[in-house]
Amino acid sequence: MNPFSLENKTILITGASSGIGAKTAEVVANQGATVILTARNEERLNEVLKKLPTGNHQIILADLTDEEAIKKIVTQIPNIDGIVHSSGIVTHFPTKFIGKKQISEMFAINYEVPVILTSSLLKSKKVNKGSSIVFMSSVACNFPNKGGALYSGAKAAINSFSKTLALEHAPQKIRSNVILAAMVKTPLFDEAERTVTKELMDKHGAQYPLGFGETEDVANTIAFLLSPASKWITGTHIVMDGGLTAGM
Repeated sequence: MNPFSLENKTILITGASSGIGAKTAEVVANQGATVILTARNEERLNEVLKKLPTGNHQIILADLTDEEAIKKIVTQIPNIDGIVHSSGIVTHFPTKFIGKKQISEMFAINYEVPVILTSSLLKSKKVNKGSSIVFMSSVACNFPNKGGALYSGAKAAINSFSKTLALEHAPQKIRSNVILAAMVKTPLFDEAERTVTKELMDKHGAQYPLGFGETEDVANTIAFLLSPASKWITGTHIVMDGGLTAGM
């Protein structure tokens, strides 16, 4: 048996309408998995669905900051063999402008959503033994930047949650790992380029020995973490930054 195969596995992917989530859906489906895609944009979800090989894939339109939407997902989906938490937002706030509103907005999608969704699925016994859970995080939690206190804090919280999850569910061989990514060329990258100018982004890119990441780079690593090939990896994180922090 090919240890990298995802045949007969069902994978739930959040934030699946674009960027890393969309590419992950494509990669894991091509490795044999049945995928369940969820996000808020139905049109984009359908576009992603069209790119997948024939199978029993499905989409669930949902705003995951609404707990009723999470209950809907838990009720509708079959038992799963993996979860990829790729939904999230990146917003910068100087520390002197941080208030409860900014904290709530940042932590709601970047921390509360993956935690509550994972908890709900486990409580409902929808996560099969031997499953793999992957959280998207950021190198920013270890290498903060100006304006990034809330984003870095939310991602650091996810890292700790993942480790605890790994310890608690090791008896069921349920694994939990985190990917700490640097700058990847997604719609968020394009937005940043428009906000801070292409010149500044190019200057930042010069600090990456291997250049900026592509969505398939991250998606391929996620596929590995979902597969039996990584069955001895849990409670850890994989840094994907093109060498950005190698000398730090």
